[in-house]
Amino acid sequence: MTHDISRRRLLSGAASVFGIGATALLVGCAPGKPEPVPSDDDVKAVVTVTVSDNTYDPAEVEIAPGQAVRWEFVGPNEHDVVAEDRSFVTELVTEGSYTHRFSKAGEFNYICSIHPEMRGVVRVVAP
Repeated sequence: MTHDISRRRLLSGAASVFGIGATALLVGCAPGKPEPVPSDDDVKAVVTVTVSDNTYDPAEVEIAPGQAVRWEFVGPNEHDVVAEDRSFVTELVTEGSYTHRFSKAGEFNYICSIHPEMRGVVRVVAP
């Protein structure tokens, strides 16, 4: 009977290790953060959004087609800006800025890839 208990423990341990390995493999295959899109540093922004303390301030902005938004990163924690449609994507940073020019009308939702509760939207409205 002691021999059966040891075999069960061994099989149970092996199953646990296999399960952890399979989970890690699946997570490794999941799509990651998209490649960063270069900043439009040469474009003057009409709106600046401050990125700090797990918030975008303001979280909602409205601009016209052809105008740009600048995100200013401040604070000790890393954040990024990742558009739902992947049209603008920043690196994870603690400081600096990123600018994106919006050429067409629409609503552009974005999040922080490591803090998905951080949400923002750029509304590009034709005059």
